[in-house]
Amino acid sequence: MITGILHATFLTTDLAKSRTFYEGILGLRPDPNRPSMSYDGVWYDVADKQQIHLMLLPNPEAGLQRPAHGGRDRHVALAVSGIAQLIARLDQAGIAYTLSQSGRRALFCRDPDGNALEFIGDV
Repeated sequence: MITGILHATFLTTDLAKSRTFYEGILGLRPDPNRPSMSYDGVWYDVADKQQIHLMLLPNPEAGLQRPAHGGRDRHVALAVSGIAQLIARLDQAGIAYTLSQSGRRALFCRDPDGNALEFIGDV
């Protein structure tokens, strides 16, 4: 019955800082056609009918200890072209990441709020 994943949502406590990461590092652009909600946030188009939604809301898990490797935490996996360019951007910005322990061309990092993201290259 399920035909796809339409969006993944992440909580942020600092929307400006998150936008710097998602737009400046990952190169995403906000979708200007999304409706306003009762809280601030931003929608990003990732692929055809797929989006990332950032919601400016308090983190109910503040202070929770997260695993060092994002692959051992809940995460979303995103396909990327040019994983070497992503690595260069992360290195330049001083953003820590770990490579996939499976040997795949993949890496894990966290956004400014600690949300784990997996990037799988050249799929």
